[in-house]
Amino acid sequence: MRIAVVGTGYVGLVAGTCFAESGNTVVCIDIDQKKVDALRRGEVPIYEPGLEELLRRNTKDGRLSFTTSYAEGIPRAEVVFIAVGTPPGEDGSADLKYVLSAARSIGQHLTGYAVIVDKSTVPVGTAAKVQAAVASTTQHPFAVVSNPEFLKEGAAIDDFLKPDRVVIGSDDKRAADVMEELYAPFVRTGNPIIHMAIASAELTKYAANAMLATRISFMNEIANICNRSGANINDVRRGIGSDARIGNRFLFAGVGYGGSCFPKDVQAIVKTSAELGYDFKILKAVEAVNADQKRLLVQMVKQHHGANLAGKTVAVWGLAFKPNTDDMREAPAIVVVEELLAAGAKVVAFDPEAMTEARHRHFGERITYAANPMEAVKGADALVLVTEWNEFRRPDFEAIKSAMRTPAVFDGRNIYPRATLERLGFAYYGIGC
Repeated sequence: MRIAVVGTGYVGLVAGTCFAESGNTVVCIDIDQKKVDALRRGEVPIYEPGLEELLRRNTKDGRLSFTTSYAEGIPRAEVVFIAVGTPPGEDGSADLKYVLSAARSIGQHLTGYAVIVDKSTVPVGTAAKVQAAVASTTQHPFAVVSNPEFLKEGAAIDDFLKPDRVVIGSDDKRAADVMEELYAPFVRTGNPIIHMAIASAELTKYAANAMLATRISFMNEIANICNRSGANINDVRRGIGSDARIGNRFLFAGVGYGGSCFPKDVQAIVKTSAELGYDFKILKAVEAVNADQKRLLVQMVKQHHGANLAGKTVAVWGLAFKPNTDDMREAPAIVVVEELLAAGAKVVAFDPEAMTEARHRHFGERITYAANPMEAVKGADALVLVTEWNEFRRPDFEAIKSAMRTPAVFDGRNIYPRATLERLGFAYYGIGC
């Protein structure tokens, strides 16, 4: 098929590249000329395992191209994906100005029937607004479809090429059939393509992320009870995760969720609910718990060293909101580092991929950036683990103890064995264990 993707952010770039990988001809459109030029050179602006290789191969083979011109990308396209940003407004609602601007530009350049797909995460009712925006600038026939993405950063390529489900919201059979044909190569193993009403598809994305965020905050609440009662959150997790009605995914306690989806989508569904006259009490609590959880590690450091951390050096391992990405949007590390600095500590940080992001967008030169994990702990009074990158999982603790001024570990992801660290002479603090 001939496909256009408007927006080369995380979702648009992964979608466009993966559609090209399955044999389609894909044009990705973005208004940022520098970004488009870089993509044409095979330079990927985000860290996502496997993406750069696929992008370069499909660009070289002529299936994938990039442009700033709607006039170049839209004519003759059979399917047009809108994958632009929907940042939260001050009240938490999704800002649709980029979506609707893209819709109007798409309409201006249609040359015949096309399926226009909302791939961006958008609130219920957006498809009707997109329909009106496109219709205001074209006389050509078209259909609007909702097709939410369910990608995990760090595993997006596998998630797209081998999805556990594809959700298609449409009230137009012709459009639904086009989408079914487009996704057929990705579901050959039998995973479902689920057809539903547009409003249901729009809500499904928010509901999925809100449910996962709720599980995370719930387990963090249980971990906080464990800290006070002598129970161990790892035992509790195994005990409840073995129940088939619950399952064992997203049951790990830690320092809270972050990223581009969960915080924004929880806020958006709370706002949408309020607009519909409903008070979504559970999700308000989820947000509050998450905000508190991001501060927990620093509270532990202060409990150990005292509230005034002046003269103390704290090593922070992990700045991205999760492993295998350089994304720091709403990352717990931002709160951890800012509160350590506010308490007077010197912060030395290391992350395998997010150092540039941290320096240029968040902390500047207010912290020290280590070249490797061991450099970060030299002379440190505390080691704070925020992001559980694989290279942090089995470090040489004897070397770490020798390098630190005060051997204290604050494990924000519960990946280290308390007994081992305490036997080596560390003070160990975990989340509920």
